[in-house]
Amino acid sequence: MGNQLPSPIFRLPAEWEPHAATWIAWPHRRATFLGPYEAIPPVYERLARLIARYEPVQIIGSRDVLAAPRSFLADAANVAFVEIPTSDSWIRDTGPVFLVPRDASSGQRPRAVCWEWNAWGGKYPPWDADAGVSRAIAKHESLTSIEPHIVLEGGAIETDGDGTLMANERCVVDPKRNPSLDRDAMENTLKRHLAIDRVIWVGGDLAGDDTDGHIDQLARFVAPGRVVAARQPDRLDPNHESLDRNLAILRAASDARGRRLDVIPIDIPARFAFEGTQLPASHLNFLVGNGFVAVPVFGGPTDEPALRTLEASFPGRTIEPFDCTSLIRGRGAIHCVTRDQIA
Repeated sequence: MGNQLPSPIFRLPAEWEPHAATWIAWPHRRATFLGPYEAIPPVYERLARLIARYEPVQIIGSRDVLAAPRSFLADAANVAFVEIPTSDSWIRDTGPVFLVPRDASSGQRPRAVCWEWNAWGGKYPPWDADAGVSRAIAKHESLTSIEPHIVLEGGAIETDGDGTLMANERCVVDPKRNPSLDRDAMENTLKRHLAIDRVIWVGGDLAGDDTDGHIDQLARFVAPGRVVAARQPDRLDPNHESLDRNLAILRAASDARGRRLDVIPIDIPARFAFEGTQLPASHLNFLVGNGFVAVPVFGGPTDEPALRTLEASFPGRTIEPFDCTSLIRGRGAIHCVTRDQIA
């Protein structure tokens, strides 16, 4: 059932809350990756195995696409396969956003918010299969779906689970996504359909990021009132100025409960490129799961400081460094290729 608004008994949870599973869409589209494609499926296999040590993994694709991972992961516990056709493998953006009941003892099941999809403003046709992924997952899980009928990607929004949403105006208020909606209209839509109270808007994007500035590359909540944010101290890097501006915006911002944000900078790799094309390498594209945080690393001097900062930010969770030097050739990393399903 779709076309519903969430009732006041539901809320948008934070990623660090308990997961029922993490979803992955198996890769099969060479065109969205720079350089040799053969290195890409093994990265997804490594990631699936890592996550499956901590929580269930659901891998989607058509029957033909799933033949390879069924073979590669035949010995892996905690991994299941669901036949849902895909156009591409960026399930953070194509999968549903899950709402949970405010009262965990209410007996209510989560609900799935299913956005419209047009491949980041029409960049990578065809996208018809991916346009059906969120509803197919909701149906597979027998969850009521909420369909706002606007284009929005999951990587474009970030929440603290306590009524605050962060988003980048550049990729949310976009005439190629929703030509008839200005910022006020988009903010009202987000508040109504995600049951949140305040939107904190940032700007800019990372050079090479074809999403037009998804927030999961720029700033992430690590607790209510606390944010880690990308910083680029190298003044020769094209990301330096826009990230500095975002840091200033975040340091001046307050959340839905009136708390001034505590902003912790994390330096990202400088001038990270593949064959002359700068890529959006960011340690902020991490996944928080049941007892772990999988963190993108790129084999450079920013890796260890980022890992230490996130270890301090998520006490009690195991920090899992994950080599993203191949995955980033698709202009995304761990968070972009996973979709957490909150329990």
